Amino acid sequence: MPEKPLTVATYAAGASLAAITLFYVFAPNYFLDGDSNARSKKGVVVGLSNPANDCFINSVLQALAGLTDLRIYLIRENHRRKIDEPWVYQEVVEHRNIPEWKAQGLQAGLVTKGLKDILDSLNERPIYKKTISAAPFIRVLETAFKQRISRQQQDAQEFLQVVAERLCDEYHAGRRARLAAKKKNGIEASTNKAEPIDGGAVEERLAKLASGENGSADAAESSERTRKTEGEAVVSDSDDEEGFPMEGKYESQIECQKCGFKPKPTESTFCTLTLNVPQSSSTSLNACLDGFFKTEYVDDFKCEKCRLIHARDLLELRLADSNSEPFKAGAREAITKLQHAIDTDPEHPPPDVQLPPMRDAPTCKIAKHTRLTGFPKIMAIHLSRSIYNSISQKNSAKVSFPEQLLMGSLLQRKKYKLLGTVTHKGSHHSGHYESFRRQNVSLPYSTPNAFQASGVFVKSATASPASTPRIVAMQKSGDPSPVASTPDLAASSGSGSPNQSVEGLDRPSTDSLPQASPNGRSSSRPSPTSFARDRESDSISLKSVAASARSTVSRISNSARNSRPGSPAGKTPVAPSTANGKTVTSKPNGSKPKRRKQNDRWWRISDEKIKEAKTSEVLGMQREVYLLFYELERESPAES
Repeated sequence: MPEKPLTVATYAAGASLAAITLFYVFAPNYFLDGDSNARSKKGVVVGLSNPANDCFINSVLQALAGLTDLRIYLIRENHRRKIDEPWVYQEVVEHRNIPEWKAQGLQAGLVTKGLKDILDSLNERPIYKKTISAAPFIRVLETAFKQRISRQQQDAQEFLQVVAERLCDEYHAGRRARLAAKKKNGIEASTNKAEPIDGGAVEERLAKLASGENGSADAAESSERTRKTEGEAVVSDSDDEEGFPMEGKYESQIECQKCGFKPKPTESTFCTLTLNVPQSSSTSLNACLDGFFKTEYVDDFKCEKCRLIHARDLLELRLADSNSEPFKAGAREAITKLQHAIDTDPEHPPPDVQLPPMRDAPTCKIAKHTRLTGFPKIMAIHLSRSIYNSISQKNSAKVSFPEQLLMGSLLQRKKYKLLGTVTHKGSHHSGHYESFRRQNVSLPYSTPNAFQASGVFVKSATASPASTPRIVAMQKSGDPSPVASTPDLAASSGSGSPNQSVEGLDRPSTDSLPQASPNGRSSSRPSPTSFARDRESDSISLKSVAASARSTVSRISNSARNSRPGSPAGKTPVAPSTANGKTVTSKPNGSKPKRRKQNDRWWRISDEKIKEAKTSEVLGMQREVYLLFYELERESPAES
C-alpha cells in the first residue's frame, strides 16, 4: 500500500525539481538585467581607468558606447571585411596622393576594428564592479597614425574629431577598394564571357570599312559607352551600402548683392558640428543652431560675374576711344565672348580674353546661406566655449538643450533623440570630463532567444515558439484535466511565457510497479481494470504537478517583470466591487491604452566611478555641457 504514495511523491518531487531547474536555466534573468533594485549593485556597467589624465578619452568612449547606430555600423563593417577576400583590401587604391602606408591602414580598417573591440567590452553587463583600460585602443590609434598621443590636458572634442574622421576615412577607403574589386571582376568577366555576335553591327562595320570611312571614332565611342555602362553598374551596386552614421553634409551658397549672381553651391561634409556659444548669461541649443545656419553677409568680396562685367565695360570704353580697325575688331570679338560668358557661365571666362588683374576688380557685398543637405544618423554637436582675447578663457554660459531635437524644414523634418553627453568642469586649461549615457538595451545585442540563430544586420529577431522544448503530459480523451478545472492554472498555462514547459523528458514507466488488489492484498499480477485506474490516477497527479510548476514559473516571471518601473503590467489590479448583489468591474479611464513611458534612467560615468542619474539631472548640466550626441529616430509605420 505505501508504494503508490511513494511513487506519486517521487513524481512530484522530480517534476518540481525539473521545473525549477528549467526556470533558472532557460528563463530570462530579470533579476540581473531588468530589476529596478539594481541600484545597490555596483557592477551594472563597465568603467574605464584613468592612469594619466585620460578623462578626455574615457568620456568620449563611454558616450560612443551608448550609440546604437554606431555599434551596428561597426558590426556591419567588420563583418563585411571578414567575408570579402583578403586581396580586396590589400591592393592599394590611389586617392588624393595619400601615402601608401596610410592607404593600407585605411583599407584595413584598423581603428574600426579597435573601436568595436573597446565598445563591446564597455557594453558588457557584469554582475560585479568591473574596470578596464583604454590602452589597447590608444595603441591602435598610435599604430594607425604612427605617432604617440600626448597624455597631457587634452580636448575631448579634438579626440572625438580624430576618431570620427578616421572612421569616416576608413569607410570611404574600404568602399573604394570594393568598387575597384567589383570593377576588376566585371572587366575580367566581360573579357572571358562569350557574348553572342550582333550580325547587324558586323555588317554595318564592314560596310564602313569597305567605303573607306575611318571607324576609329566609332570604336572609341563604343568603348567609352561600354566603360561608362560598367562604371554606372558598379556605382549602382555600391549605392545600396549604408554609409558612416556620423557623416553629414551641408551646403553653402553665396549670392552677390550687386548683380544677383549665385555660383555653384559648395558641399562640405562633417562628423562633428561645431556651434559657437554666444557670450551671454544663458542661451539655447536652437539659438546656437540658428547662429550657424543664419544668413551671413560679407563685405569686400570679389564676384566673378562683376569682374567680367567690369572687363566688358573697360573694353567698350577703349573701343569707343580707339581709331584702329584691327583693335576694334578684336575688341568686338572679346566683348562678344565676355557677354556670352556673363549670360551662360561667369565662373568660366573665355581663356583667350585677357582680363584685368584681380586687384583691380570691383568689390561687392555677398550673402552666404548654409543649409543641411545630408542628415546623419548620429548628430554629434560640439559647443565651442572658447573665448580668445588677450588670454584664452572658457565661456560658462548656460546652454539649454532638449531631449528631442527637431532638424530640417517642415517638409524634411527629422527627429533626434538625446543618447549621450560629455560635460566639462574646470577652466579653459584644466578640468575634468564626465559623460552621461542613456540606459538603453540595444535590440541587436540582446539575446531574447539564446537557442535560435538571429541575423546580424536585423534590428530585432523574431522568437520562435519551437525554440524551447515543452513538457506535455499524456492525457486520454474524456479525463478531467486539472488545468481546465482549476481557474488559476488555466490562466497561468496560457501562451504568456515562452519558458512554460519542456518537452521530451523521459518519464518513468509504472508497468512494473506492484498494485493493490480490491481486497487489500498485494498482488504481483494486477487486473487490467485496476492497472488502468491506477495508471490514470498517476497521470492525473503528474499533470497537476506539472501545471502547478507552470503556474509557479509564470507567476515568478510576471512578478519580476511587473517589478520594473514604468511597466504597464506593474499596476496593482483593482478588485471587483459588489453593488446590489451584482459584481461591478471597474474599467480604466479612457479607451486608449496608455503610452509607454520613455526610459528615464541614465549612467553618470566619471572614469571608474559610476552612478545612476535621471533625465532632469542630465538636462540640468547647462553650464558644463560640452558635447551632445543625438540619434535619428526611426519613423513608425503609422507615420510613414
